[in-house]
Amino acid sequence: MRSPVLPAVVLGLLLGAAHPALAEPTPRELTVTGSATVDAAPDIATVTAGVETQAPTAADALKANGAAMTEVLAAAKAAGVAEADMQTSQLTLNPVFAPDPGGSQAAPQVVAYQASNMVSVRVRDVARLGGTIDALTAAGANRLYGVSFDVDEPGAILDTARQQAVADARRKAEILATAAGVKLGPVIAIAEGGGGGGVPLRARMDAAMAMPVAAGSVSLGADVTVVFGLAE
Repeated sequence: MRSPVLPAVVLGLLLGAAHPALAEPTPRELTVTGSATVDAAPDIATVTAGVETQAPTAADALKANGAAMTEVLAAAKAAGVAEADMQTSQLTLNPVFAPDPGGSQAAPQVVAYQASNMVSVRVRDVARLGGTIDALTAAGANRLYGVSFDVDEPGAILDTARQQAVADARRKAEILATAAGVKLGPVIAIAEGGGGGGVPLRARMDAAMAMPVAAGSVSLGADVTVVFGLAE
């Protein structure tokens, strides 16, 4: 009986499967991450202020707090803040217990109730931030929780950061390829990750009237992962 003769193509595939060295070579790639940040002058600011009140009953504490916060919101509006740029961020009501200096095991006694209300106010003219803070505190805001700065339209700045991040990735890839004795090939894949969003700098503030505020700058960043092909 004659032995079957395998076609050359089938025989080649079988040999490639049996001997990995004869199979299609794995693509040679280099993956690097590039990063960049761009500084910009902020054009919006957000101040978080609050009202804290105490009263013998929970209802009275909430009523007093509501009245005080109404004055604070009216002051913000009078300072030029739009209603859409004011948002309540937290409202709490907690009992206030009498101190127990003797360390007795008796149940704590509630002597009052404390209501707290926080509001975030976005100021779209940074130059008016100090005056807005003054207006809030004069109207009854007795808690200030911080100020943050950002860029209202960051698109163009982020695009610049993306371009610089890609250039940074290529620079790193060229250094690595040269050190390894290979040539950098074309870009195979690219993906963006991380970055975005402003990194607010802390404002310097003084408790004096006509509150001075230093806006400083914000940094907007981008990260990209680039896969390059490699050649001998």
